[in-house]
Amino acid sequence: MRIEVEPGEWWWGGAVADGTRMPFGAEPHRRELATNSGLLDDPTAGANQSAPLLLSSHGRYVWSDDPFTFAFDGQDGLEVTGEGVTLRQAQGSSAGAQGSSAAVHGSLGDAFRAAAHDHFPASGSTPDGLMFSAPQYNTWIEMPYAPTQEGVLAYAQGVLDAGFPPGLLMIDDRWSEDYGDWRFDPSRFPDPAAMTDQLHAWGFAVMLWVVPFISPDSENSRTAVTRGWVVREADGRPVVREWWNGFSTLLDLTNPDAVAWFRRELDQLRDAYGVDGFKFDAGDLRDHRATDVTQAGGGPLSPTAQCEAYAKFAVQYPFNELRACWKEGGQPLAQRLHDKRPTWDADGLASLVPDLVAQGLIGHPYGCPDMIGGGELGGFLDGDPLDAELFVRWAQVAALSPMMQFSLAPWRVLDAEHLAAVTAAVALRQRLLPEILALVEHASTTGEPVLRSLAFHHPGYERVTDAFLLGEDLLCAPVLHAEAKTRHVAFPPGRWAGEDGSVVEGPAEHSVPVDLTSIPWWRRAS
Repeated sequence: MRIEVEPGEWWWGGAVADGTRMPFGAEPHRRELATNSGLLDDPTAGANQSAPLLLSSHGRYVWSDDPFTFAFDGQDGLEVTGEGVTLRQAQGSSAGAQGSSAAVHGSLGDAFRAAAHDHFPASGSTPDGLMFSAPQYNTWIEMPYAPTQEGVLAYAQGVLDAGFPPGLLMIDDRWSEDYGDWRFDPSRFPDPAAMTDQLHAWGFAVMLWVVPFISPDSENSRTAVTRGWVVREADGRPVVREWWNGFSTLLDLTNPDAVAWFRRELDQLRDAYGVDGFKFDAGDLRDHRATDVTQAGGGPLSPTAQCEAYAKFAVQYPFNELRACWKEGGQPLAQRLHDKRPTWDADGLASLVPDLVAQGLIGHPYGCPDMIGGGELGGFLDGDPLDAELFVRWAQVAALSPMMQFSLAPWRVLDAEHLAAVTAAVALRQRLLPEILALVEHASTTGEPVLRSLAFHHPGYERVTDAFLLGEDLLCAPVLHAEAKTRHVAFPPGRWAGEDGSVVEGPAEHSVPVDLTSIPWWRRAS
């Protein structure tokens, strides 16, 4: 299908990994959604959320139940290749395959609402409220590959001693002895029930990191292979797949018996130790092959279908987190951006706003802008000193996002000035929390993003990619550049009131003075 890109028309969608390239239209761009590939210089391809959806600022959308390939030529053409691809107008009238030269009669918000209504309606539920109402804390950067009961409790005590609100605490990679062995390592966690009891008493909920991989020479892998619970090669041998922690067999989450086994193992952690939920890592499209044989397929099953099966499993737990997902828009799933580097550029801080916007527009309103300061472990092992200003600016973006997650402990790594700025960001979030929670609840019934592009409500602001709206009434323009003294802000139509009582009449553009503690935001005034 060739679609004519209309004058002034911009597009979003497909893969969140392309967030910094959205909106599409001005530059050539290609993405193959079946494998989430297409960017030769993008190591994150396949590492985040994606969906067979494109949304237009003119109220049009492209959808298919199956993955497709799309390519913008950077001029006036969009080519979409795949089975069952349709192009629709938000009002419900069909648009021709060649597009329309008629006057603009729709917006980005119109296109999203129509697509969500028809293809991924809201479930009416959200992830557990604690995931939004307080910061989240993850052990990954603080205790990479070596969390311990003593270390987890000390980390939680540090949260409280620093005056931060208790919230969700995630125990990340290697709390167990082996991958696919869903039991606490007794040498590191001698009394996990006592640990979770203490954390609960302090006001924390507890999540554990899990993956669908099973170390191949383990007892659990032998059991799963014998019972037919793993993904297989075409010749019947179990798949042994390389991932970032080595080689493992891969649980077949289309097999009801394998799913029941996985559920029993996780539920045992809840029942015996009081664990509240799970961080479902991996499951990326890149972890699967088109030749993988599963029970549901009765033969080869696509990477997208296997990725979607993982999300369908995760949704049963109110405390959940995914970093990769295919479709499943409108479901109560917490979706984290892929691990970001601790940099100011499009590999780090500069990607947060456009990626979060992209998440919401493909149906995932409950987004998290990665761990504050960056969750890419290698960025902290290179020997470079911590960029404290970057850490502060990241925390300020996160404070105005649906979810806010720490790993590197600010009370340990920051000086007094920078720690005070992060503390102020957390305090701002707590002041705005009633409105954020109201938007989360609104998303559960409408599917509408919590964090939105300005163009969602204001046509003509499609190229503003460094600011966003919370709902319709809060305009947020966090500082994204090092050593900034001013922040240029585009104000859409309306009256916008700042915290200092000043009012800006939009449409307008202003440069506002900023310092380390500044988090520029305005409320729509009546």
